[in-house]
Amino acid sequence: MAAHPLALDLALTVRHDGHGGVADDLRDPDGLTEWVRERAATLPAVPDAARFTADAGTAEAVRALRAAVRALFARAVPGGPRPDGSEPPPGETALRRLNEAAAAAPAVPHLTWSEGAAPAAGWGPAGPASPRDALCAALARDAIAFLAGPDLARLRACHAPRCVRYFLKEHPRQEWCKPSCGNRARVARHHDRHRA
Repeated sequence: MAAHPLALDLALTVRHDGHGGVADDLRDPDGLTEWVRERAATLPAVPDAARFTADAGTAEAVRALRAAVRALFARAVPGGPRPDGSEPPPGETALRRLNEAAAAAPAVPHLTWSEGAAPAAGWGPAGPASPRDALCAALARDAIAFLAGPDLARLRACHAPRCVRYFLKEHPRQEWCKPSCGNRARVARHHDRHRA
């Protein structure tokens, strides 16, 4: 299960590979299949997400949506990282891609209320949709909610050398997405001071 908002979790599927390059967790259908299945509980609008199987077209569509989300994150956090050395889609293209994906599989609110539990609101498909459309729509709707919500103010880009990640700032002094990035940044500063 995701420890972040789903939109941030999607953006984090692009990361530093530890060797100076960039790794993509969604580079192929198997990577996307694993990623979706691990987050099945956070994707109620995707029918049978726990047994989801991606194809090449779905993986490509999700990567395009991720590029739009990362472009919008970069717009929200000036100076943010570039995903893989390529230019992100322009802001209007990213907005259009996000909104089109959200509209591809309409969802409606529904109420669940198990015996002995509190009622819970959720979203479910309004009608039949392809697995690709259902997944992209669910991811896009989450990204829209995140970008228009209060957590956007805490979104930051990690500025450690070679890092391409975003994070939600948890405390005032947090500068990096994880401790290893902080260590890498301090080592780089140390080397820069001693080279001069």
